[in-house]
Amino acid sequence: MQTFSRAHIKQHFDHAAIQYEDAAVLQKRVAKDVDNRLDLITLNPEVVLDVGAGTGFLTRHLERRYPQATCIGLDLSEQMLSLAKNRSLRSSPTWIQRLLGQSSARTSFINGDANQLPLADQSVDLIVTNLMLQWCDDLDLVFSEFRRVLKPEGLLMMTTFGPDTLKELRQAWAKVDTNDHVNTFIDMHDIGDALIRNGFGQPVLDVEHFTLTYDKPMGVLKDLKAIGATRVGTTQPNQPAKGLTGKQCFTQMLDAYDGLRSAGRIPATYEVVHGHAWASPEIIKGPHRNRQGVVEIRLDDIPIQQSR
Repeated sequence: MQTFSRAHIKQHFDHAAIQYEDAAVLQKRVAKDVDNRLDLITLNPEVVLDVGAGTGFLTRHLERRYPQATCIGLDLSEQMLSLAKNRSLRSSPTWIQRLLGQSSARTSFINGDANQLPLADQSVDLIVTNLMLQWCDDLDLVFSEFRRVLKPEGLLMMTTFGPDTLKELRQAWAKVDTNDHVNTFIDMHDIGDALIRNGFGQPVLDVEHFTLTYDKPMGVLKDLKAIGATRVGTTQPNQPAKGLTGKQCFTQMLDAYDGLRSAGRIPATYEVVHGHAWASPEIIKGPHRNRQGVVEIRLDDIPIQQSR
């Protein structure tokens, strides 16, 4: 299992903050999809938490959708949060908001980690997280934190990237060496299992694929850098293939990627996993699937028919 350095993640997104919203075309599209999916759910939350709020694009949608709710935007990057605070719709209420009595609703921005949310137990009605979970190496820890701060029957709305994400870039690197140059992404079914393990009931998940296209392979890499989405694992730096320098490896990878052109364009596939689940009033008992995917059943739980 890959592990991430929280310090490196923070550093990458701090550096990307200024240009993030201009470059994050897909992230903004998916955020709008999340907001649209909330149309289908009847909910009147008092407290809404946006985990991995970034520059606050989705937070602003939540401010519009739930004008009477307290919104909280949480992110690891202080630079992202600084921009989110400045762009918040509630930083300076309009006269219409004051007239409608909406200026009392607050939006707070908190520097924090999804692994250890700085919030009280059962204090949130709705958690929304958009394309953040792929930076978490322990979903059980994150989901247990989400469940802890959610009120019973509170709602989690989430998106993350699935295994097909950046498959072309991964294929191009595979022609050069056997090192891991692209982050790995968790399967939808494993996400569902992790939700159930941590007190969420009846998760609903589906997958959507997007393909962005570019003139050259470097366009893909520049976009990834612009949104802070370069590899930040804690493993040792990748070594070039035997007999090749790092520059030679990189050039060969670009050539291999160029060979994947479709209709004259360079593709970059993103698999987006959408999901929602409700915080169960109590933990639902059932087969326990451990983190290796093995279902564990105690012998004491197996009914034994007595012979007559």
